[in-house]
Amino acid sequence: MTGITKTTEYKKFLREIKARIQTAQIKAAIKVNIELLRLYWDLAQMIVRKQKQSAWGDGLIAAVSKDLTREFPGMKGFSPTNLKYMRNWYLFYVNENSSQLVGKIETHTNRPQLVDDLRKNDFSPVISTIFQIPWGHNREIITKCKTVEEALFYANRTIEHNWSRAVLVHQIESGLIQREGKAVSNFKTKLPQAQSDLAHQTLKDPYCFDFLNLTHKHNEKELEDGLTEHLARFLLELGTGFSFIGRQYRLEIGGDEFFIDLLFYHVKLHCYVVVELKTTKFKPEFTGQLSFYISAVDGEIKTGIDNPTIGILICKSKNNTVVEYALNRVDSPIGVSEYTITKNLPDEFKSSLPTIEEIEAELEEMGG
Repeated sequence: MTGITKTTEYKKFLREIKARIQTAQIKAAIKVNIELLRLYWDLAQMIVRKQKQSAWGDGLIAAVSKDLTREFPGMKGFSPTNLKYMRNWYLFYVNENSSQLVGKIETHTNRPQLVDDLRKNDFSPVISTIFQIPWGHNREIITKCKTVEEALFYANRTIEHNWSRAVLVHQIESGLIQREGKAVSNFKTKLPQAQSDLAHQTLKDPYCFDFLNLTHKHNEKELEDGLTEHLARFLLELGTGFSFIGRQYRLEIGGDEFFIDLLFYHVKLHCYVVVELKTTKFKPEFTGQLSFYISAVDGEIKTGIDNPTIGILICKSKNNTVVEYALNRVDSPIGVSEYTITKNLPDEFKSSLPTIEEIEAELEEMGG
């Protein structure tokens, strides 16, 4: 028996079995979630209708909560608070004026039939979307979103990227719907359509770097230090698909050295992404430097299976018209965005704050 378990063939066979079980577990979890949400939707509908027919108000919820908890002691979810969330969840979607959604929601759901369904007051496509995400996610969405259009945007992004609840909350609170795909770029004219649409959608404007502790007078090295020190938060802000390659990535070309601020690989775009940081307002000459780096990566690193390298220039501020004129004369695919830090340190904390290494060195000297 022991000899079998050590063979490569058995290990491969075991991996296949584990994968099959995991797939079944995922499918079972999704089915359980859908059934639970269907129950919550039905309960909410029944409560709303009964409250309209009677004068019981929230007294109905309190009574139902007490009786259901007593009748089903092993089943959670029947607290007055959760029952109110069910009711609000139902009303959030059913009370929305469907005529305002025509021509809007379809963009986020990719279901052409939805517009016709909304005109018929058939909310089943909306339901089929929100039933695919956990109840906790649904609660956060209806609490933080103002419209069905916005809610479905985040519901669909949750499904697409498998966001945890914490990530979902971060994306809503940082206003992803207002920032996604809003950067100025020349991707449409410099990339194949299949790649350009996705590439443009990956850009945000502005990028929110509130996780950094920098003064108003921070320089580019400090910005770069902060982003790499908080790499997980930075990758979250960049979005799904970015894989970090290196900082101050060295390229040697014809005996000369060049250093790229940040280099990434995007696993969905299948291309390298050069990120350059500028702590000043956008200047047209910035695109020349970035274009050179893009060409260098294409020539020195990119392989035949990779798509063309793209560049992202992140500046303190920009004039969109100036950016558009500058990109018209650039052959490389480049997107230009701003960044914001709304919680800067007071300016009296100079940018010469000690680094982690300096603090550690000083502590070692004190201990020595």
